[in-house]
Amino acid sequence: MNVATTIARILLGLLFTAAGAMQFLITNPPAQPGLAGTFTEVFIHSHWALFIGAAQLAIGLLLLANRYVTIALIMLAAFLYNSFAFHITMAPSALPAPVIVLALGLLVALKYRSNFAQLVRVP
Repeated sequence: MNVATTIARILLGLLFTAAGAMQFLITNPPAQPGLAGTFTEVFIHSHWALFIGAAQLAIGLLLLANRYVTIALIMLAAFLYNSFAFHITMAPSALPAPVIVLALGLLVALKYRSNFAQLVRVP
């Protein structure tokens, strides 16, 4: 189980490091059709994509460094919520992407479940 958890953590780290870095490197991505394209255009032209890219980069680097993984997973949960909302409402054809990230995130979170128990503990 430790090997699978480590592989999942590294895959998530590489994925989020690359996704975050791309926000800073690719300034004019190809247009998407429909409402998803309009949303993405506003997202990029308002520079909100840079904020999200920085958060993704932080998640990826924390996971790769194997430091503060619990915090990275909490940030990942917030990102996944927004990702599911986007894909369910505007781009359902790409819905498998956040599902795969969720599965990898849950696999990593199993190792750190005792840390999450402290967050929801009732005094």
